[in-house]
Amino acid sequence: MTVEETRRRLGRFGVWISPPILLKTPISVQREQFARVERLGYGSLWSGEPPADSPGAGREVFTQHAVMLAATERIVVGTGVANIRTRDPLATHSGAATLAEAYPGRFVLGLGGHGGDRPLRVLRDYLEAMETAATTVLPEIDYPRVLAALGPQAHRLAVNRTDGVHPFLQPVEHTAIAREHLGSDKLLIPHQAVVLDTDPVSARARMRALTPARFRDVETPYTVNYRRLGYGDDDLAGERSDRLIDAILAWGDETAVATRLNAHLEAGADHVLVHPLTADLVSAVDQLERLAPLLTAHPNATSPGEDLPTESSPRR
Repeated sequence: MTVEETRRRLGRFGVWISPPILLKTPISVQREQFARVERLGYGSLWSGEPPADSPGAGREVFTQHAVMLAATERIVVGTGVANIRTRDPLATHSGAATLAEAYPGRFVLGLGGHGGDRPLRVLRDYLEAMETAATTVLPEIDYPRVLAALGPQAHRLAVNRTDGVHPFLQPVEHTAIAREHLGSDKLLIPHQAVVLDTDPVSARARMRALTPARFRDVETPYTVNYRRLGYGDDDLAGERSDRLIDAILAWGDETAVATRLNAHLEAGADHVLVHPLTADLVSAVDQLERLAPLLTAHPNATSPGEDLPTESSPRR
C-alpha cells in the first residue's frame, strides 16, 4: 500500500493494547474484544512485544497479530512495535510479508527496540538487511513500515528508509515536531495513554504505577527526548512531576480525553492510537466504548477499508 492508501484505511483513531494485558487474556476473550473494537468504529488495532531481555512479558508479536487479523474483518492491524533484537531481519520480513499477503491492505509493521550502543546504526543495518531479504523472499508483497522514532536523527532515518514513525508516550508538542521533520508524505502515528477518571490524583497514579521504568533510567530514549522537549531533572526524578504526567497522559471525562486526542491530529498526526490504562482487556474496551461516540464520529474519520482495493501492491 502507498502512504495515502494506508492513511485512508486507518482513519483517524485506532487502539493500542499492552502486551502484558494480552498475555493474560485467553485467546477466546481476545477474539470477542477485538471484534468489539472493530464494531465500535476504530480504524486500527496495535500491540507490541517486550524487550528481548524480558521475553516472558508478552506473546510472540506476529502470532498475536495474526489472532487480531483473524478475529476482525476490515480493521488495520499494526505491530507497535516488533523488537529488532528478538529476531533477525529475514524472520521479521517473512513474518510481516506473510501477514500482509494473508490479509491484503490490513497490516502495518512497526519496528523498534534499537537501544544500546549506536542504536541508529543498528536500526539502519537491520532495515538494509530486511530490504535485501525482500528481494528473494516474498518480493511481490509490500507492507507499510514505521519506526519507533523520537529524535531528529531517527526521524531522518524514517524519512529515508521507511513510511513513517510511531512515537510512544510523547506529548502533543512532539507530534508537531515530528511532522515538521517528516514532511507531509510520511505516516505519523502517535500513541496516547488515556484514563477516564476526573480525579487527578488517581489518574496520575495509574500512569505512575504502570510505567515507572521508562522514567527512572535517564539514559533511555524516552527521558532523553523529554529533556529535548524541555523537561528537566525535577520532572524526571522519583515519582515524576505532575507536569510530565499530564503531558503524556490524557485523563478526565470523555470530552477532555477526546480533546487531547484531537490535539494530536491538529498537530499533524495522521492517526492516533488510544491506549486505555486498565487492568484487563475487557475494561480497556469498555473505556473505548465510552470514547467512541466522540472519536469514531469525528468529522474527518474514515471507515476502515472504505472504498479501497484489497490487492497487495508491488514493493516500491
